[in-house]
Amino acid sequence: MHPPVSLRFSRNHSHFEGTSPMLITEILARNARLYGTETALVERDPAAGRRREITWRQFDDQANRLAQALCARGVVKGHRVVHLMSNCLEWLPIYFGILRTGAWAVPLNFRFVAATIARCVATAEAKALIFGPEFIQRIEEVKASLDQTVDTYIFVGPEARRPAWALAYDVLLTQFEAAEPTVDLAITDDAALYFTSGTTGTPKAVRLTHRNLEAACYVENAHHRQSRGDNFLCIPPLYHTGAKMHWFGNFIVGARSVILKGVEPRWILEAISEEAVTVVWLLVPWALDILFAIESGELKLSQFRLDQWRLMHIGAQPVPPSLIREWRRVFPHHQYDTNYGLTESTGPGCVHLGIENGHKVGAIGRPGFDWEFAIVDDQCRPVAAGTPGELIVRGPGVMKEYYRNPEATAEVLVNGWLHTGDVARLDEEGFIWLVDRKKDIIITGGENIFPVEIEDFLQNHPAIADVAVIGLPSLRLGEIATAIVKLKPGHSVSAEALAEFCQPLARFKRPRRYIFADVPRNPTGKIEKPELRKRYGGQSASFQLKD
Repeated sequence: MHPPVSLRFSRNHSHFEGTSPMLITEILARNARLYGTETALVERDPAAGRRREITWRQFDDQANRLAQALCARGVVKGHRVVHLMSNCLEWLPIYFGILRTGAWAVPLNFRFVAATIARCVATAEAKALIFGPEFIQRIEEVKASLDQTVDTYIFVGPEARRPAWALAYDVLLTQFEAAEPTVDLAITDDAALYFTSGTTGTPKAVRLTHRNLEAACYVENAHHRQSRGDNFLCIPPLYHTGAKMHWFGNFIVGARSVILKGVEPRWILEAISEEAVTVVWLLVPWALDILFAIESGELKLSQFRLDQWRLMHIGAQPVPPSLIREWRRVFPHHQYDTNYGLTESTGPGCVHLGIENGHKVGAIGRPGFDWEFAIVDDQCRPVAAGTPGELIVRGPGVMKEYYRNPEATAEVLVNGWLHTGDVARLDEEGFIWLVDRKKDIIITGGENIFPVEIEDFLQNHPAIADVAVIGLPSLRLGEIATAIVKLKPGHSVSAEALAEFCQPLARFKRPRRYIFADVPRNPTGKIEKPELRKRYGGQSASFQLKD
């Protein structure tokens, strides 16, 4: 019987009071010592009818065996190892195994096409590449390019599908002892390269340190107060800082977590019910899908055991207040939080609403644990409360740089402050409200339109499932607001009716075009607005008002 891990936070330090900073690899070793036979991770794959789990000792052993294998293949401190896998039980042990060699982990977006994979590998100058079966074809398309730096390929999957040019992960683990390699690691050492989602351009490589990763553990736990009795359901892709850094809140106290493959509403509620999940991080589309399924009668809450589910939090994108109002009606006992962050801030938490501030739904909140903020104009001067300006943040999660991109680094890192590129305003109670991305602002007839405001308004329409607002070219006005609308199943509404619905908006804010279509989102739920502008910039719409 081991005493529970308890956290005592100092507002001025991003680590436990009275202790030295801990590498996250050391936290894993501690969990293995204290809770070795207890379940650490569960993988649920409903489509395949499969459930797997590992203990903290197995987690730690697998990380060590992979680290030994990589070291034997010539990977040393400072090398880069690409991690190209969909969510699975092996994902996190592989990530920690890379870190234990002193190499930098380089997780890649599983949606990247072959050319983007090649570009990222070249940027990282990767020494090794670990991948799953779904990436074989993409890798083979550009393997000649990858071979310029990569000399070790490790395949995680069934032997029958293993390419001849790759080593088998399962076999490698059996060939090495579960002893941690002797590598001198410091909290200030580089740990990872995370490529941005690319929603506003070409993905950039964000260089993070071990201190950045350590700080994310404390930030998440300070915000959501996980204890050993909590169980976190991880649905978003682990390559993204958001999913992993939310998991860190459970990890740091040795609490279990569940990795769910698939986003069907029934699968989510079944996982929560059957695994006794207490904390769930959802993206907006998944939360909406759950509510739609309950509203339609497809799912009945009485079918599931959900009383232990205490917290639902959302991040990665603006959250429509109408969604949260409906969620709290259906799940009145839930705590709620929203989290704001960027890959450049080591994921979520530099701003968060706080579970005690449910009365401020719609705001992104206040500075997170150990974080500072300011809202500034184009000359970096603070603006008055209520005035929109750029949100800048400073804290222990700020990246070191954009790797091999000094020009882009200089644009966003100024005197220790990270310029987020997001427009925000401060209200009279000190809460931050996200207005929009600077690059997404629509300028029509000289007036600034913030798409998020219109999206939130349209989301209140009972027939709308999802909506994105973009600016499209107009000869007379420069740009006009265009709404891409996805309707709920079984619902219909005309563009004219939507135009009537938007009458309460100021005239210049009302969409001039309505397009009925799917709203593309990336794996972390962000609307892919560059894709929408490209897709519809030269096309006629289903409904258009005169300029």
